[in-house]
Amino acid sequence: MTAFAGQFDLPRLERVISGVGALESLEGEIVRLGIQRAVVVTGRTLGASDLLRLVSGSLGARGVAVFTGSRQHVPAASVADLLRFMGEHEADGLVSLGGGSPIDTAKLAVHAGLASGDGIPHIAIPTTLSAGEFTSVAGVTHDTTRTKRAVHDTRLAPRTVIADPAVTLATPAWLWAASGVRALDHAVESLYSSRHHPISDATAAKGLSLLLEHLPPSTAADAPDVLDHRARCQLAAWMSVFGMTNAGFGLSHALGHQIGPRWNVAHGITSCITLPHAMRFMARLAPERFAPVAAACGVSFDAARPNAGALACADRIEAFIGQLGLPTRLRDVGVPAGEIADVAAVVHGHMEAAGIVGRSIAVEEVADLLRKAF
Repeated sequence: MTAFAGQFDLPRLERVISGVGALESLEGEIVRLGIQRAVVVTGRTLGASDLLRLVSGSLGARGVAVFTGSRQHVPAASVADLLRFMGEHEADGLVSLGGGSPIDTAKLAVHAGLASGDGIPHIAIPTTLSAGEFTSVAGVTHDTTRTKRAVHDTRLAPRTVIADPAVTLATPAWLWAASGVRALDHAVESLYSSRHHPISDATAAKGLSLLLEHLPPSTAADAPDVLDHRARCQLAAWMSVFGMTNAGFGLSHALGHQIGPRWNVAHGITSCITLPHAMRFMARLAPERFAPVAAACGVSFDAARPNAGALACADRIEAFIGQLGLPTRLRDVGVPAGEIADVAAVVHGHMEAAGIVGRSIAVEEVADLLRKAF
């Protein structure tokens, strides 16, 4: 047996500051990165919150403006709006506050400046478990077709992530839980990708086991030890997504990237619907890849007869999602059955181009999965 040979790209992320009270480090990070004119990037809800006022207070005179125009699934127009806003305020740094949408909006604004340099510094303060703050990829949705594409560059990652569990307490319970399932999706699809890597295998497996243990008790903001459970979930989200950009986005992600923007469904909810079906698809195709998934899920796995163990992993994840009280069928979120074929065709094209399943798949196989998810 030879040692693993391959390439693993790391994002530009310099520093992750975790734990209760981590938000207090914001002022110091602004100074460290040399930001003089920071724009806060968030959405309308957080834009009217006490949390924003706390963040703005930490920035002091260096916080010159707040952009509240980030939107779910990051329409291209919202990125253009942010770039104009930054120009008007002569911004030399960004602070994103919220979930994946404001974080990706800020990352895409950074991307726009890479042609003329390294891009401006970006500090991310996440309030969900979507984990976009830890990656060098950002998704943007075409304003007319509502199809989503990914933008990759190692310089896209924020320079600093401030993961303070106290900041997440105002996040709606359904959104926190759904984003946790998104993190599960990252872990599982990293582990069974044909491009998986030993380093991210270890982090994804540990992240998966932490989420299975700590996500349910973290959903009630007033529960005992909730901050500890949320802090562990934040760590798990980071571990789960650590190797995703190297492993590639799997079938569940490809489905979610098209279902979400087309019908305005949150990506965490798309993972609740698609992940068990994608796992069963992969269980039939490459059951031997499920050994680390099974270990993290506490499922028996016989390498000589991997099919049963792989399917048991899908059942385990489906049951876990079921206890969270979130939608688990496409019909539950308003997806019309008549448009399944259109989504299948787009997803099939993405999967064939990515080549991460390990063999060519037929468009009818994708359509059949969607019909089962309906």
